[in-house]
Amino acid sequence: MEQVKVSVRELVEFVYKGGSIDLRFQARSSMTIGTRLHQFLQKGYKEGDEKEVFLKGEFISEDISYILEGRCDGILYDEERVKIDEIKSTSKDLSEIENGARVHWAQAECYAYLLSKEKNLAFIDVQLTYIQIDTEQVKVLEKTYTVKELEETVRNTLLSFTPFAKVIVNNREKYQDSVSAVSFPYPAFRKGQKQLAGAVYKTINEGKSLYANAPTGTGKTISTLFPTIKAADGGGAEKWFYLTAKTITRTVAEEALALLEKQGLRHTSVTITARDKICFKEETKCQKEYCEFADGYYDRINGALIDILSHETSMTREVIERYALKHKVCPFEFSIDLSYLTDGVICDYNYIFDPKVSLKRLNDESKKKTVLLVDESHNLVNRGREMFSASLTRSSFLSVKNLYKEHEALSKCISAVNKHFLTMKKEMKGEREWRKEMDQGFTEEIEAFVEIAEKCLGEPGKEWSQTFLQLYFDSLSFIRISRLYSSEHRFVLDSSAKDLGIKLFCIDPSNLLAGITKPYHSSIFFSATLHPFSYYYQQLGGNEGDYRFLIPSPFEKEQWQVEIDPVSTRYRDRERTLPRIVQSIADAYLKNSGNFLVFFSSYSYMREAYEELKQCSLEAEFLLQEADMSEEEREAFLECFQPDTGRRVIGMAVLGGIFSEGIDLKGDRLNGVIIVGVGLPQIGLEQDIMKEFYSEQGKDGFDYAYVYPGLNKVFQSGGRLIRSEEDSGVLRLIDDRYLTQKYKALLPDEWTPFEIIK
Repeated sequence: MEQVKVSVRELVEFVYKGGSIDLRFQARSSMTIGTRLHQFLQKGYKEGDEKEVFLKGEFISEDISYILEGRCDGILYDEERVKIDEIKSTSKDLSEIENGARVHWAQAECYAYLLSKEKNLAFIDVQLTYIQIDTEQVKVLEKTYTVKELEETVRNTLLSFTPFAKVIVNNREKYQDSVSAVSFPYPAFRKGQKQLAGAVYKTINEGKSLYANAPTGTGKTISTLFPTIKAADGGGAEKWFYLTAKTITRTVAEEALALLEKQGLRHTSVTITARDKICFKEETKCQKEYCEFADGYYDRINGALIDILSHETSMTREVIERYALKHKVCPFEFSIDLSYLTDGVICDYNYIFDPKVSLKRLNDESKKKTVLLVDESHNLVNRGREMFSASLTRSSFLSVKNLYKEHEALSKCISAVNKHFLTMKKEMKGEREWRKEMDQGFTEEIEAFVEIAEKCLGEPGKEWSQTFLQLYFDSLSFIRISRLYSSEHRFVLDSSAKDLGIKLFCIDPSNLLAGITKPYHSSIFFSATLHPFSYYYQQLGGNEGDYRFLIPSPFEKEQWQVEIDPVSTRYRDRERTLPRIVQSIADAYLKNSGNFLVFFSSYSYMREAYEELKQCSLEAEFLLQEADMSEEEREAFLECFQPDTGRRVIGMAVLGGIFSEGIDLKGDRLNGVIIVGVGLPQIGLEQDIMKEFYSEQGKDGFDYAYVYPGLNKVFQSGGRLIRSEEDSGVLRLIDDRYLTQKYKALLPDEWTPFEIIK
């Protein structure tokens, strides 16, 4: 008999939840109010009562053994009577709640059934406790059930769930039957590839974490996905997330899965595409009045889930869109719902690491069986800083106040926030400064604003401006990050540009990243440029017990023709050295054949060089990267790099930009890469904060804040040149710092020896 484990909440929401998506106010601060209100009510329990009680039991239906489990809010005892308490916070007026939602009763009834079986009770009381989030008023609804009545409810609920459960069971059987027979999809392993796959397999089997520096050409995607899927055969890990920073690397993961399917794998996966990108409407407004795919979404989603899971294995963006149109459901929310049901998920880092958008229904029990594969993980350091930081400006509050002067409560609340802004500004000694301690009073004012804003947004039939909504979400994020604030953060004040900005700036994300990955079965961090390794190992949250893996490039040194032209690209020298740099680019182009990519530290520097290069009579087609290029424009840019067309291309791009990683121009599509500068971030407030922070820890603060992040962009851009065993080409590094001892020591092994341009 097949066994299906399902949480009570998942079960009842699948069967009983209905209605529409409405995001106008869906992201309300449950973390600041809902949890607090639950705890407030639970504190009122008398001695002997229990709270947050885990319940579990078995129920057989339609030849499936269901393991039902969940955590009920409370168990109350009164002499010989026992009562289940299910608490729900609500923004509705309590007078609108007459009988309670069926989905809420069903959840409480399932808990009551599990408890009555555990304690052998003939009957049990059930209580729904609704608490209004604004007034904190309480409404209690009560019923008494016999165990037979509860058993009938659970049976009927599971009967409705069974068609879905059978699809899940069928897919699981196909997966388990196929995985042991799947073999590596290539005739042979590349150099270092087998070792990497073995390291991943060992790490997952032992439930540990791995940090792997695997240079370009190792075949990292298949070398991590293949052993992860094979390791699931052992029963420890059942699910994986392939996490990326860029869309193009998601496509590579999809292609790797397609290769494994050709080997006989029967395995379900979904790719999550950002809401704004996959939305069918002109504007991304998730409101039933505007969007037919949001209207009635929960009434149709179960049929859509059963349909797609019955017929598809690899649920890419195109597949999701096709079924979403067929069933008239929101494609983004559809993919999110699928992510809890498939064997694998391909998505952005955000869905695991960002506290604002992470997958909230992924509980600790699920995490224990899930492997995280973090691709191009060097990107997670800066992304981590961004995700664990938050900022607000005084002007944004004043703009909202001007829009809603007539709203007394909102205007009064914003005035209090503004007063605190002004107090902080008066205390400043200069335009910019930072403090180790967060201003707790300011955070409390923001919390008060959020509560008032939620009352406004909860007013039925009223439309609010996008400006107000954005400020609400920014404030919510600020509160969320304030609860993560630690010694790795700084409270930053910036009064430039006639405004005052406050930022909770995360300097070192390592502890927060480690905290997020800790509940998961295993985490595999891999990149071609975890270099210097000790820096990235620390920044990504590596601990003493974690595995480390470094392998050399699979390509021969002879494939690289590395040149260093020792010209200063420092900002103070740029005007003087630009003619020499342009000549160096022209010389490299004229001495070699084929297409070139030239990388600069900024758009302005790139354009200055372009204007000079146009005068050099190079007979080349120039392509310039633009800020905020669409996917179509990016594809068109790359499509121009073709071999043997009779025309040569010089693409000009920005270090750390969209063309500096994740692109494959194999063979004679690309023959040369020129990098102008060492990629140092611009000197600024946040970089200086980082420099001071790491210096205080006894590290080289300048290296941590400037050199290592800069060189990573260089390594990524240079890595575009050699993508296969057949590739060869010239890499020219233009900057005199490459000849200093520090920079020479940091160059990848395959970039040495090099020729110095005289």
